[in-house]
Amino acid sequence: MGLILKILVYLYLYAGVQSVHQVSWLPCQFIDEHVFVNNEGHTETQLIHREAMLQFGQSGDAPVNPQAITYLLTGSKLDLRRYIEGVEVDDLECELRRFSTEGIDVRWPVQGAQEYNRWFTVTLKHTQGLFTVISFLRHPSDQPPSGQQDYRSWPPIQDREKLTTAVAMVIKTLSPAVKASLGSQQRLHCQFAVDHKGPDVTVEWHWQNRGERSRLFSHSSRSGGQSQGSGVVLRSLAGGDASYTLPFTKMSSEGTYVCSVSVTPLFATLDLSLHVEEAPRVSLNVGPTLSLPEGGEHKVICMAEGYYPLDVEVLWYQQDPALAGQRVGAPLPKPVPNILLSSHKYNLDHTYSLSAFFYLQASLKETGRQFTCTVSHRSLRVPIKKSFILTVEEPSNWMGILALVFIVIALVVLVMLKYLYSARKTAQKRY
Repeated sequence: MGLILKILVYLYLYAGVQSVHQVSWLPCQFIDEHVFVNNEGHTETQLIHREAMLQFGQSGDAPVNPQAITYLLTGSKLDLRRYIEGVEVDDLECELRRFSTEGIDVRWPVQGAQEYNRWFTVTLKHTQGLFTVISFLRHPSDQPPSGQQDYRSWPPIQDREKLTTAVAMVIKTLSPAVKASLGSQQRLHCQFAVDHKGPDVTVEWHWQNRGERSRLFSHSSRSGGQSQGSGVVLRSLAGGDASYTLPFTKMSSEGTYVCSVSVTPLFATLDLSLHVEEAPRVSLNVGPTLSLPEGGEHKVICMAEGYYPLDVEVLWYQQDPALAGQRVGAPLPKPVPNILLSSHKYNLDHTYSLSAFFYLQASLKETGRQFTCTVSHRSLRVPIKKSFILTVEEPSNWMGILALVFIVIALVVLVMLKYLYSARKTAQKRY
């Protein structure tokens, strides 16, 4: 049994279906920077994409891919894999960049740290948008800064170089993109961690949209922990939870929410986009069945109301419900011709409404036919459908019926007059 289990494990690993916590390395793109002054005297940055590996291990470990640049993540209080465990490697995008401290050089307060450090960021994103993780890698150096901005004199990194680093700070969000309905409460997730106790942390939240920017919350552990604004639970900050709660979503809530965490000389930001999506309310101006005489006409309206954003699709189809129930060979519904659309109505709550209608001419051959209105919108997982069944009645011979009624009435009147005449004549004879 043990041998079979080992074989299964081997096959599982050989197939490459491994989650992050089971592997010791990740392939990455290292986006290097070459900063230079052009012929016009302006500073330009050239981005250079290079192959790199993010390798977890101990100092002195050999690179798993000697042909690539290796960032060896050694012992630290922070294990980057813990923030992405359970995720398949193929579902991750890994990007490495240099990080500029903008001329700020301080000794990182951990045991054994050297005086100088070179900094890098590694960004891990889930391909389906489930999370974003930004981590700061500290690479100790015995070389003092050059006296100018570090990005103007980046130390060269060779194609096969190995850099021994440690994770110094991590910031993560589980809600990089949020879809919210009007009036809902939303929790915008943001968490962080630092590799030493009692760091001087500044946490801020900003909102920005179409050129506008405003600060929602700020807290600094310096000066007794001063705070401004609301939306973040202060007692949660000590545990690294900087999530922001939006109590009531409005149209004006739409935009980008920026969670920033600063521990000198590091500064990290995460952009969380919030989009308002309100599902339409769909109704018809007829009931489940519509009865019309042959040749009759009726205006049938499908109304989609209270949706946001603007894009919506309203279609009409017709089909025979008996044929639609067939498992094999059922004909597809046919679009109803000559559909007319109203203009978009802008409502007071900033949502929209639209109607699609047509004039139904009743024909006996269409009796029993099902008409369906289908409304599609980005807020809906599946379209909303509303249907009715048409019943067409044969025309009645109203002229014949009216003539018969008149004849009956005339006969009744004649009988009554004859009776009255006889009764009157009988009465005269008595007197």
